[in-house]
Amino acid sequence: MTTQSPDGRSLAQGPPEAAAVPPKPRRAHRLWGRVSLVVLLFHVLGLLSSMHAVINSRSAQGAIAWGVSLNTFPYVAVPAYWVLGRRSFQGYVEAWRDREEEVEELHTTMRSRLAPFVVDSVERIPDYEALKRLSRTPYLRGNDVDLLIDGAATFDSIFAGLAQAQQYALVEFYIVHDDGLGRRLQAAMADCARRGVEVYFLYDEVGSHNLPGSYLSALEAAGVRQSKFNTTQGAHNRFQINFRNHRKIVVVDGQVAWIGGHNVGDEYLGLDPEVGHWRDTHVRIEGPAAQVAQTVFLADWYWATRTVPSLEWQPRAAPGGGDVMAMVLPIAPTDRLETAELFFIHALNAARERIWIATPYFVPDEAVMAALRLAAMRGVDVRVIVPDKSDNLVSDLATRWFASELAGVGIRFYRYNDGFPHQKVVLVDGDIASVGTANFDNRSFRLQFEVNAVFYDAPFGRKVEAMLVEDMARSAAWEPEVLSEEPLPKRLAVSVARLTAPLL
Repeated sequence: MTTQSPDGRSLAQGPPEAAAVPPKPRRAHRLWGRVSLVVLLFHVLGLLSSMHAVINSRSAQGAIAWGVSLNTFPYVAVPAYWVLGRRSFQGYVEAWRDREEEVEELHTTMRSRLAPFVVDSVERIPDYEALKRLSRTPYLRGNDVDLLIDGAATFDSIFAGLAQAQQYALVEFYIVHDDGLGRRLQAAMADCARRGVEVYFLYDEVGSHNLPGSYLSALEAAGVRQSKFNTTQGAHNRFQINFRNHRKIVVVDGQVAWIGGHNVGDEYLGLDPEVGHWRDTHVRIEGPAAQVAQTVFLADWYWATRTVPSLEWQPRAAPGGGDVMAMVLPIAPTDRLETAELFFIHALNAARERIWIATPYFVPDEAVMAALRLAAMRGVDVRVIVPDKSDNLVSDLATRWFASELAGVGIRFYRYNDGFPHQKVVLVDGDIASVGTANFDNRSFRLQFEVNAVFYDAPFGRKVEAMLVEDMARSAAWEPEVLSEEPLPKRLAVSVARLTAPLL
């Protein structure tokens, strides 16, 4: 059958069904089917993950936050939860079970040899037994301690110690840069190894992510045994980049140890023009307490390499005759109890006259907030030094929220404006001082491997007091804002930052 067009040409007319709308391409059907399957999979994983979060979260707030986000927006929340949401670091403790007898023998030997230096009771600290159980080691007598203020004093002391090493040197840092200071450390370790000193170098692979292979190859060629921390080893830890080793420990011959806030890089010497003065604090400990720092390194080294180096386990009193009571406090996400939080609460509750805190990140949890309020309300002089210009905007905004929550009870805040204050120092009254790697935030309290050195000694306390008085002189007194009186954009930014506190 044919028809004609208006101009007289013939047009073929096909069957009626030829004019029907063609079906959608099968490829589009397959694409939408796959998308639907992925969406369904994420929501199922979100539901299962939220159940895991409810069962395993440390706090009700954390369980609610994860539960809501995992079920409402699982596409981002599910991978975030399995990287950031775990409450404990599986495998670190279990790794020692293969050598349980050896480890127990080592601990027994160490305890027996440290016994002559153990402080059995401290009248000044009524809950001393609880503190001993928390730290797993008591205060030890017979120590000399040097307060090392800023980078030049710290690294001059460390390099002098490495130059005097006779048997071995243990070196552990969170961040190591391949710059001027980093290469000085590299040269010092290589020189030790060439002299026949066993050198063990441990670094965090995330903190030191830009450390080039050539740096490590040069150390290996010199005979230095080196390893990254290896957080993700083991099937249960494959995605656990959230648990970082934030410790900074150097030990020489089992008799001298360095602990504090410095990492290894030119900025820690104040040589970064953008940062300027880097304010930080370390301590040098000579005496029996160095043996405890050595056990902390040993546990980290074994996790990373599954090897146990041969070390000296004979403690000796400091040759200078010092008698500072010192305790080395390891903090880790493997702890059965929340060591950092409980330690700080214990210290705050023990204060009679003074609590001075210097920290770059002030994001405390509710329990620590309550201890600070109570201390201020009973007349204790509570002061907190934080950066004026932080290197972490979100943390700085969160600090403003927590500081505003503590306003009105007599706590005095200072914003340090002579560079960046990175030190982690607490002074209680005039005789208890803590110097270490733990910040006042959730990461240090629960997610990172940290170590603090704690001293009970009035002369050392006076040195820490003088140092903090100088820091406050370089700071501006800060009255935390009443957030309700601030513009809406600032209130919103501060409130949102506060919600991220579990990750800070």
